[in-house]
Amino acid sequence: MTAVPVFLYHSVASDPAPWIAPFTVGPRAFAEQLETIADSGLRIVPLHRLVAAQRGGPPLPDRAAVLTFDDGFADFHSTVLPLLARRDLPATLYVTTGALRGRAGGPTEGVFPPESRMLSWRQLVVLDAYGIEIGGHTRTHPQLDTLPADRAWDEVAGCGRELEDVLGHPVTSFAYPHGYSSPAVRDQVRAAGWTSATAVRDAFSSADDDPLRIARLMVRADTDRERFRQWTTGAAAPVAPFPEGPRTRGWRAYRRMRARLNMPYKAVA
Repeated sequence: MTAVPVFLYHSVASDPAPWIAPFTVGPRAFAEQLETIADSGLRIVPLHRLVAAQRGGPPLPDRAAVLTFDDGFADFHSTVLPLLARRDLPATLYVTTGALRGRAGGPTEGVFPPESRMLSWRQLVVLDAYGIEIGGHTRTHPQLDTLPADRAWDEVAGCGRELEDVLGHPVTSFAYPHGYSSPAVRDQVRAAGWTSATAVRDAFSSADDDPLRIARLMVRADTDRERFRQWTTGAAAPVAPFPEGPRTRGWRAYRRMRARLNMPYKAVA
């Protein structure tokens, strides 16, 4: 299997809110990472090309990679888009619809801390028109694999309806909040009409990866130059697909137990 790095970013900012700071990359570091990608010979392709290859379609070009961004922070419009546009790079932006500004009633209370600087719906329409692929990331960013089936369905399907109502076209790419899913959640994602879904897994994807559990490499504030450079060479991480391990299953059981006791585990990004 050929390793395909699918890079996962959250915020790109020099002054992030404390809660998201560990998952924030500074603008200068992000620009350097884009240069490292270019220098390595990686070719950034749209997510749909990876998904098509995983579903038996045209093969990927050699040395392919994908850029993805989660949640919908306002700095995607102000900081990330100009850097991508300068290099003519495609990207997928997964948004939590309840956190976006500018619709009747405003953002859903409690989705993210009050100091969070999120995109507006108007900015989302602009990004869509520019060519950024907009994907779904639920309505309120819960741990889907701990929810009752009806609540999980509302998050998975409701998010898609909201995006399609505003953007006026189908939206088919989904990302699991916190990277958490389960076979039952993935069945709901499929039934809701999403044709791909990204997890985290801290691993490379590949043409053989599961299109409803695409592995990604999370770029954090403490991701140093050498680790990032290794990722661009296909090193320092496993390649999906690989089976879900006992630690993952045990961690899911622990989080579900806490949710049943009304003491949910407070995941962040």
